[in-house]
Amino acid sequence: MTILDRPDTDRRDEHGIDVLPVEEWDAGQVADIEKFRDQLAGYLSGDVPEDVFRVFRLTNGIYGQRQGGTNQMVRVKVPYGSMTPEQLEMMAHIAERYSRGWGHITTRQNLQFHFVQLTDIPDVMELMASVGLTSREACGDTVRNIQGCHLAGACPQEVLDITQWAEAAYQHFVRNPLGQRLPRKFKINFSGCATDCGQAMFNDAGVIAVTRTLDDGTVERGFRVYVAGGLGATPHPALALEEFTPRDQLMPTIEAILRVFNEAGNRDNKLRARMKWLVDTLGFEEVQRRVFASRKFLVASSSWPGGIPDEVEQHGDDPAGSTTDGEITKIGQGIDTRPVSIGGLSPYVRWHHANVVRGAANGSVSAYAYAQLGDITADQFRALAAIQREFGAGVRLSNRQNVVFRDLTDEQLPTLYERLDAIDMAQPGAELVRDVVACPGADTCNLAVTQSRGLAKAIGDRLEEEGLAEVGGLRINISGCTNSCGQHHVADIGFFGAERRANGRSAPGYQMLLGGYVGDEQIHFGDKATRLPAKNAAEAAVRVIRRFAGEREAGETFRTWLDRVGGAKALGTDLKELDAFPEFEDNPDFYIDFGETGPYVAEIGESECAT
Repeated sequence: MTILDRPDTDRRDEHGIDVLPVEEWDAGQVADIEKFRDQLAGYLSGDVPEDVFRVFRLTNGIYGQRQGGTNQMVRVKVPYGSMTPEQLEMMAHIAERYSRGWGHITTRQNLQFHFVQLTDIPDVMELMASVGLTSREACGDTVRNIQGCHLAGACPQEVLDITQWAEAAYQHFVRNPLGQRLPRKFKINFSGCATDCGQAMFNDAGVIAVTRTLDDGTVERGFRVYVAGGLGATPHPALALEEFTPRDQLMPTIEAILRVFNEAGNRDNKLRARMKWLVDTLGFEEVQRRVFASRKFLVASSSWPGGIPDEVEQHGDDPAGSTTDGEITKIGQGIDTRPVSIGGLSPYVRWHHANVVRGAANGSVSAYAYAQLGDITADQFRALAAIQREFGAGVRLSNRQNVVFRDLTDEQLPTLYERLDAIDMAQPGAELVRDVVACPGADTCNLAVTQSRGLAKAIGDRLEEEGLAEVGGLRINISGCTNSCGQHHVADIGFFGAERRANGRSAPGYQMLLGGYVGDEQIHFGDKATRLPAKNAAEAAVRVIRRFAGEREAGETFRTWLDRVGGAKALGTDLKELDAFPEFEDNPDFYIDFGETGPYVAEIGESECAT
């Protein structure tokens, strides 16, 4: 008997979670679940071909793992990272019952659960639906999870609270016929100000709230829409579609971009099918012309999303605003939130300095719970839900793989720290170099060639040993291959995995990039510094960070410092001695990747769906 068949009281009793009655589930999601059961049965019986089921599975957010067989990754869509206590509790249950006891926050504010068995997927889909979550279109050639700044509505610098705009985009595009069989995936991001914490500058459609001054001197709030950004093996900066998009034109503009992509995108070669390649093929002016033409006549479409969305009309989008006399926390990449000197302060004060954001005129305070490597155990999920209820707080997942509590008061912070410390999530990690971001890597991904999570832990351990873990103002991101799921291109220090050949053997290696940056409506991709054996990459990171911490001037960003000392190539030359493999007999560890027990082998499976 499935959840759909059980009495409402039985469902509540089984998990102790306040789930939605079946009649309140999204009708589209109920249809998704029933269809998945039918298609799965057909696939297992041999009636549904492998290639057909694969496309269907991916569109429903179910991704095959490198382990093969019946092992699946379930990617849960979490629009703009917003979660409720019931959803956190259900994630705990799914992690414990169907996965390996923990879940993973992605750089796109999703949650992933690995090693879920294929035959259990419909049950997991029902559990998600019972708390208002779905995996629909979290993978595949679809409109992916709608991202938004995790501080939206609580940011001291925002122009507009983009929360309800992101919600409106999610509601409009999920299961929308326009987005079901696109040439390739399509990503949409929202940021409330030029700081761009939502990272709109490297997405297919990136939205940043801005203002313009009208002829009569009044200030109008609206948006600047960027198009054709992307990372991957060939990064491309997003381009401004127009100087200013009025609020009532935002949704038609996004749909027009999607329509142009759907009509003109490359369907013959997936490697050149993203929006960025369309600009390279047609030219930006032609893409721009087509988008404007599509938007002009979109009013005639049955799906016209014009005007102010209902979600915005109902809940508003006024900015949180900054105080004129209180403490305002600076945010964004490159901000030296606290130098390494905070290491001499008490644990609570260190956490408060690094993980608390304040400055909103409404008096709210936000605080980060640090999730190392983006991982959250079942017990931590439940504890986070309890904390959210206790403090009446909002919760958002961040694109740096942490959990943010919002709508707090100063009086609640000491108790919040105690609660987080009890579950090992109170390290001062937000915006400090300790907060290393990594993709899942060769642990589960078909495309990865290195254990990126293992390198992330090795770097973190070395930083702790050297007393450098709490240096502020720079970010480290790691990908297990060139595809940049770990967003290595836009980190101050980035690494991507690569197979190396040394002394006649294969060995795990990395390319080190320096100087990546996204913010202020700008984006810079990191420059290549040097190649490294995997086992020397942590030492290279430590050397760069030690030098930066010792040489930086007051308020100097990593990018500015890097330019001042000669750039990535100069630092790469200084690190060149680390690009050396010992003979296998002298140190076989260099030929074994992190977390592995046998010789390194670069195994690449069939690509299904990069993040």
